[in-house]
Amino acid sequence: MAISRDEVLSVLSEVPIPGGGNLVAADLIRALVVDDGNIRFVIEVADARMAAQMRDAEAEAERRLLALPGVAKVSIVMTAPAGGRAPAPQGDVARASGQGQPPNLQIGRHPTPQQGPEPVRGVARIVAIGSGKGGVGKSTVTSNLAVALARKGRKVGVLDADIYGPSQPRMLGVTDRPSSDGQTIEPLHAHGVTVMSLGLMMKDGEAVVWRGPMLMGALQQMLTQVNWGELDVLLVDLPPGTGDVQLSLCQKAQVSGAVIVSTPQDVALLDARRAIDMFNKLRTPVLGLIENMSFYRCPNCGHEAHLFGHGGVAAEAEALGLPFLGELPLELEVRLAGDAGRPIAAGEGAVADAYARLAERLIGGGMA
Repeated sequence: MAISRDEVLSVLSEVPIPGGGNLVAADLIRALVVDDGNIRFVIEVADARMAAQMRDAEAEAERRLLALPGVAKVSIVMTAPAGGRAPAPQGDVARASGQGQPPNLQIGRHPTPQQGPEPVRGVARIVAIGSGKGGVGKSTVTSNLAVALARKGRKVGVLDADIYGPSQPRMLGVTDRPSSDGQTIEPLHAHGVTVMSLGLMMKDGEAVVWRGPMLMGALQQMLTQVNWGELDVLLVDLPPGTGDVQLSLCQKAQVSGAVIVSTPQDVALLDARRAIDMFNKLRTPVLGLIENMSFYRCPNCGHEAHLFGHGGVAAEAEALGLPFLGELPLELEVRLAGDAGRPIAAGEGAVADAYARLAERLIGGGMA
């Protein structure tokens, strides 16, 4: 018999906490997920001192829940707001540092209040790379554009904010775990680019099952608690759509502008318009549009085919009065290079040249 959320809360309401009361009455339970015999949730406390006092209650909650029929696994994470140093989590959410030990810094808490958009220390510009829909190659464009900018002498960082589907570690060829002293995270480096992704904190193939507040908290932490160093530009690889992450980025950070990636076909352009409208409502300048998968050139005969149409993004940019930053081809080598962790922009050839021209346009326009 499957256990219900209400049954879990009923059990947790019987777990006493220091000072009186229980976990539920004190409103300490966050992000509760009950899924096929697996129970996951966060205990959010005020500070590190309280976190230490709550360890017995955490253990008791786990013991009682595991005793329920049909419960196979219980994962609990203890979090405290920034400024406290709670002990390292015991559950499955925060993952290993460079030495194979869980970092003390806990990723995935609720966001901490702030007055408004704030600069990221050491970062001159933040450029969001967005799209209205998935599958248009936004992450591929982000990694290759970052490498192309680095080859032009810019100090570049990439923040992989596609929290549910982080792909930058694979595309940039980074596999080590970030290290942490409990207050800051040291990012990784590849191809002249500074890289941070939640994917580096998780096991391969492990899903992130978080609601909006924890997503917003994770993004805020990766913006403000990562040692980015001195960067000319930080490219933020956004998830597709117009959801919590996009909203949080523009509310939490001083974003210089956004670049929209789309393929030429009408369906993609419909969603690209929604992304542009979202950034307009958030008062974030749209710096320009990129047409990805613009054409395919046969390697044998040189014939150019327009598999998804051609020129639609340029026409859309003209209609909206926005810069058209360039078109990028559909090439097998791009996919192979990304899968191998060696972005094609790091090499030579027609595609690398296309990314170099794109980087030059951004630099020349003062955007990077």
